Amino acid sequence: MAVNIVSRAQWGALTPRNIDKLNSPARRVIIHHTATRSSKTQAESISDVRSIQRHHMENRHFDDIGYNFLLALDGTVYEGRGWGVVGAHTKGHNSDSVGIAFMGNFTSESPSSEALTSVKRLLEAGVSQGFLLSEFLLFGHRDLGSTECPGVNLYSALPQLSSTK
Repeated sequence: MAVNIVSRAQWGALTPRNIDKLNSPARRVIIHHTATRSSKTQAESISDVRSIQRHHMENRHFDDIGYNFLLALDGTVYEGRGWGVVGAHTKGHNSDSVGIAFMGNFTSESPSSEALTSVKRLLEAGVSQGFLLSEFLLFGHRDLGSTECPGVNLYSALPQLSSTK
């Protein structure tokens, strides 16, 4: 089943300063949370994605939003850097991975079934389109750095996403 992705143009992304392409299909998927509110409407989600991009570019001095994709509570997928692009989501681990951020704080709430289903479909699409190896490894951000991200409730749901089979 296909996944509907809100494009950068549709959410009004700023132009990236630079784009580095991955040299081969990603072999890892790294799951994050934004530790922000869980938006209730598409308008709120678009506002939040724009805010995250501005924060990453202005305060963290990234070339673009750090994540490859972002997921809203309703399961809507927002294109960040997109497929085949090196992200800025996990220091030291971006050159062979895709960074996907669930929008919300999953220390205090649980991911929705809609968001989990959409990520599963997104990963399946990445494999079928050749952007992600079929035997990809899935990590929570905390597995690769000293952080609580992606929150205990999302982290405990990661086994549901670890395979596209």
